[in-house]
Amino acid sequence: MKILIINNKGQYNHRIGRSLRYLNIPYELIPNNLSIDEIKEKEPMGLIFGGGPSIEESENSLEYINNIDDIGVPILGICLGHQLIAKSFGGEVSSSSTESYAQIDIDILDENKLFKGVSSPMKVWTSHKDEVKTLPKNFKTLAKSSICDIEAMKHEKKDIYGIQFHPEVHHTPEGEIIFKNFLKICENNL
Repeated sequence: MKILIINNKGQYNHRIGRSLRYLNIPYELIPNNLSIDEIKEKEPMGLIFGGGPSIEESENSLEYINNIDDIGVPILGICLGHQLIAKSFGGEVSSSSTESYAQIDIDILDENKLFKGVSSPMKVWTSHKDEVKTLPKNFKTLAKSSICDIEAMKHEKKDIYGIQFHPEVHHTPEGEIIFKNFLKICENNL
């Protein structure tokens, strides 16, 4: 079994794969235009929704999220993936007032399973062109920063996580912990 990385045509999707490979986490990078049945045939243990240029260019990613109960695996949304999760569950996504790419400190509000073992504040590389402005129903905020109130979120009952930052780059020194924690979440779901 492996984690499927949904490639939303962003510049960091291959880096996500490389990070998982370095951690010996089995994965497959797949295009975001497969059908739900094609996803299920791959028998994933989890889905990572990578970044990309826009929600409009994310092909079937929203459909995958909307049908996650049918697929039945944990989700980690990174950057655009975080925004897709918010949009799918009724949250508001819009342009950021900062629109920056930078290393910032985020405050962990709820360690939960995803942030177990990371420091707070946590240094992360984040891109804020668009961001989640309103938390979706049945979600809670896990982390925030001085420039964004929802840097990370989680569904209250399901293993669905969204993070605005990029754990796959060296500017997020503790990013490996996020991927290892997500692997544990996936393994516990089997």
